[in-house]
Amino acid sequence: MRNMLIRPTDEELKNYGEPDFTILNAGAFPANRYTTGMTSTTSVSINFKLRQMVILGTEYAGEMKKGVFTIMHYLMPKAGVLSLHSSANQGPQGDTSLFFGLSGTGKTTLSADPARNLIGDDEHVWTDTGVFNIEGGCYAKCIDLSAEKEPEIFNAIRFGSVLENVVFDEDTRVVDYTDKSLTENTRCAYPIEFIPNALVPCIGHHPKNIIMLTCDAFGVLPPVSKLTSAQAMYHFISGYTAKIAGTEEGVTEPEATFSACFGQPFLVLHPTHYATMLAQKMQEHKADAWLINTGWNGGVYGVGKRIALKYSRAIIDAIHSGELKSAEYETYPIFGLEIPKAVTGVPAEVLNPSIAWQGSKQEFGATVTKLANLFNQNFAKYSDQATEDVTAAGPKL
Repeated sequence: MRNMLIRPTDEELKNYGEPDFTILNAGAFPANRYTTGMTSTTSVSINFKLRQMVILGTEYAGEMKKGVFTIMHYLMPKAGVLSLHSSANQGPQGDTSLFFGLSGTGKTTLSADPARNLIGDDEHVWTDTGVFNIEGGCYAKCIDLSAEKEPEIFNAIRFGSVLENVVFDEDTRVVDYTDKSLTENTRCAYPIEFIPNALVPCIGHHPKNIIMLTCDAFGVLPPVSKLTSAQAMYHFISGYTAKIAGTEEGVTEPEATFSACFGQPFLVLHPTHYATMLAQKMQEHKADAWLINTGWNGGVYGVGKRIALKYSRAIIDAIHSGELKSAEYETYPIFGLEIPKAVTGVPAEVLNPSIAWQGSKQEFGATVTKLANLFNQNFAKYSDQATEDVTAAGPKL
């Protein structure tokens, strides 16, 4: 927690007074399953009146930082500012970008850009003056980590960092980042200063680009699409990504996952509340919104290929350079997304999923229809609170 939150100075600690919130973490000690409303031996309970959080039955340290984030999701909108489950970075001209995305979509990787300053990798608040990072550190996934693929994160793991759930050689103390025997969710917590291009203090200007990341294992969402304001709200409320179902032999069917505002477990208010605030901020500060698929292209998982990281980076670069703002676009049917006809450094056939698809047209159409139906079924939960234009921004069958 010392790594993950903003560290007070020695001077501030002298006169700190009473804490605003107290976390009581019992580690593996279980919750009583016979307590009313308790469904498992793990619980994270927050009492806003007492300003206390009690964590039971889990040794996953991330529950504490996510608990603080949940508190902020209540307190910040009440104060008229917007809390966001996103990473953020800033370019040399002071242009800030926000990156939304569930685990495995590339949020931490794509925001750790050597050409830009990192504001933070997970939790931010958009205020009347700009963006600030709730945290003073990063909590990066370590599975398959290497110096070649992610040098900034790899080199941040040094004395003072805390590794969690990793397997290491007890004699040499060398970590095996490929070992998944404990869990795939191996992590490292390190102070943000351990990233060489971190912006300290972690405060940025108003965002110019809102980037929503998804890892579409169905292989039918474009690598990049420009979103209207209503589409941005729709995809923000949807919070879509896909994971590969199970580990059983022969199971290659992707599974759609929706997490409202890209952080459903941490929301305290209705998702449309956060989405409306986001749309207002985007309009006020003339921010552009983009949907980026870092998942499959050319076919579903097992048939197509994962979009190369270099292509995703090239797309982000084209957003930041302004190339995509003035690009020529075509409309992608059913989802109604605007796809650029060309992006520097990305093969043209990769940009449009219908051209990239290696199977039959019928198979492609059926897969698009399947995903569109999943989007519509999920959004039905929120349509009573969403405006007509936002509901209409979804896929049309």
